[in-house]
Amino acid sequence: MNAEKKRLEAQRLGKENWRLWGPYLSERSWGTVREDYSPNGEAWEYFDHDQARSRAFRWNEDGMGGICDEQQRLCLAITLWNGRDPVLKERMFGLTGNQGNHGEDVKEYYFYLDATPSHSFLRYLYKYPQTEFPYTSLIEENRRRTRLDPPFSLLDTGVFDENRYWDVQVTYAKEDPESLFIRITAANRGPEPATLHLLPTIWFRNTWSWEDPENPRPQLIAAEPKEAAWAMKATHPSLGEYFIYGRQKAECLFTENETNFLRLFGVPNRSPYVKDAFHRLVIQGERCAVNPDQFGSKGAAWHKVLGEVGGTSVIELVLSSREMTSPFERIESVVRERKKEADRFLEDLLPSASAEDSLVFRQAVDGWRVTWFPLLKEGNRDGTGNGVI
Repeated sequence: MNAEKKRLEAQRLGKENWRLWGPYLSERSWGTVREDYSPNGEAWEYFDHDQARSRAFRWNEDGMGGICDEQQRLCLAITLWNGRDPVLKERMFGLTGNQGNHGEDVKEYYFYLDATPSHSFLRYLYKYPQTEFPYTSLIEENRRRTRLDPPFSLLDTGVFDENRYWDVQVTYAKEDPESLFIRITAANRGPEPATLHLLPTIWFRNTWSWEDPENPRPQLIAAEPKEAAWAMKATHPSLGEYFIYGRQKAECLFTENETNFLRLFGVPNRSPYVKDAFHRLVIQGERCAVNPDQFGSKGAAWHKVLGEVGGTSVIELVLSSREMTSPFERIESVVRERKKEADRFLEDLLPSASAEDSLVFRQAVDGWRVTWFPLLKEGNRDGTGNGVI
């Protein structure tokens, strides 16, 4: 057996739970009947993208390039800001069923590049425009068009002209079922230097709002970084303790995963620190939005990346149930090893395939979706920038 098959056999026999952590976060979960508490069943009008940053979800969370445990108690995903958008990029933007001329429609470009069945190795790519994301024009133009017209896509807006975008790639490599190495790369494909605000975000799904108030609440706090640049400790009544370490210098932010009732419904908030606090700080400059005592149920590490033309910046994290003194000591070897094991696993499944067929198979195996889009002049769905699809 190759290494991946051994992991799957250990999972089948109940010896090791390699699927404890996996890519179980939706790219977008707002605007669905799961969160519809409207009096007349008007799901699309009741919960739209604009509310998502401020409203705590009950049944499931969403996030970009994210992972969570199998019960979605603790979640981790990336948050981005290009310095121009009116909101933080925390989830995929799309039209609700009544906004689109062809129904519900996601207006983003993202790609699942790798995923082994045990989730031991995962790679994800998102293409983020450097100019302001055209939220308003996408809504208005698609509303104007009839069902006989084609949908108005993100590429049609011109935001990718001159290749002014970032290739943001996220790689997860598991050392064991409860320890993950995470590497985030941001490549500037544009013709000029550009700045990217990159906030790896970790949070608990809000289950305490409807549970027994006497039950202990999960908590995220600042921790001793040891040989890391920063660290957080997450404690959950059933999941236990987890530590997240960051290798690059960042500002740690904390708030609560609680609905901003004041913004959405005009009534006082239960806590001064609410779900959209990072948006309010990074974009609106509201320092009072985050908890100065550095604890809560939602946290982020605020990195400011200056990307030279053609340059790539790297941010590395570790998420583990073990407290570590030297958390990044094995990151390079584990990422390299899991990549080789994924190659071997897929080669054994399709040994005589051409390079093109292997690429398609690699991204489709184990139920992962492949999202296609027209070729940009620079960069491709592999994130390499060679312009080949």
